[in-house]
Amino acid sequence: MTLRVHPHTPRVAVPCRCELGEEATWDARSDTLTWVDVETPTIWRHHPASGTTQHYPQDEKLGFALLTEDPDTVLAGFESGVVLLHLESGRRTPLVTPDDHHAGNRLNSGHVGPDGALYFSTMDDAEAEPTGTFHRWHGGRLDAFGGRVAVSNGPVVTADGSRIYTADTAEGVIRVHSIAEDRIGPAQPFAVFESDWGKPDGLTVDAAGYLWVCHYGGSRITRFDPAGAIERVVPVPTELVTKCAFGGPDLTTLFVTTALRGRDPAADPMAGHLLAVETDIAGLPAAIYRDARTL
Repeated sequence: MTLRVHPHTPRVAVPCRCELGEEATWDARSDTLTWVDVETPTIWRHHPASGTTQHYPQDEKLGFALLTEDPDTVLAGFESGVVLLHLESGRRTPLVTPDDHHAGNRLNSGHVGPDGALYFSTMDDAEAEPTGTFHRWHGGRLDAFGGRVAVSNGPVVTADGSRIYTADTAEGVIRVHSIAEDRIGPAQPFAVFESDWGKPDGLTVDAAGYLWVCHYGGSRITRFDPAGAIERVVPVPTELVTKCAFGGPDLTTLFVTTALRGRDPAADPMAGHLLAVETDIAGLPAAIYRDARTL
């Protein structure tokens, strides 16, 4: 089988030099993209039409910043737990911390599913011990699933709410879980990374139900069909590719976060920047979180 290569190369959208850029999310209400720098804790927000970019430094590591009903308040996954964070004032309203939160863990990826639940992961901040896992939080109830991992990514839920994809980054494995009547099924293998692919990092699902996976250390993004076969590869001109999200007026622009982490900017000049590339595929609008205390 001939591997299909995407015809366009990602370009620099914002030269932000993030140490560990992650968790891009498009807000169709304001036509802005939000993402985070985990290791130089900052929330970034970019408005492509005007070219304006804002950033909001934080005082502890955070893994994600998701949409809420208030465009100026994000659902943020800090090292210490999940909070509602008002960007301008910095005011935090604590929501939940995993009961099994290990002292060396931090929150990593987060995603609001079509059911309105928050799906998020925890991981060993040292990226060594399998002390992390995946969680679903909805209506004040917190459930763990997916077993123990050292470095977690995803989780992401399909538009019909029937599947959850997760990445065991350290082991190079993507798994899929079924969902039925709020019950998450056991993990099933979906894709295993080959040795020269790097490691599976951020995940996103498009409108056709295909899974896009960023290759940390692999300079690419892969689109998998629902059966786990590769549909296309998007080459990325930097090594540490961390997360992608669809945005733009018709949700066909793929925005890509990357990491500077340990890279030489002279040898890898696009490392850490926010990138963008046009596609012929539509993504899904990001779901908006509604405070669990009102559900």
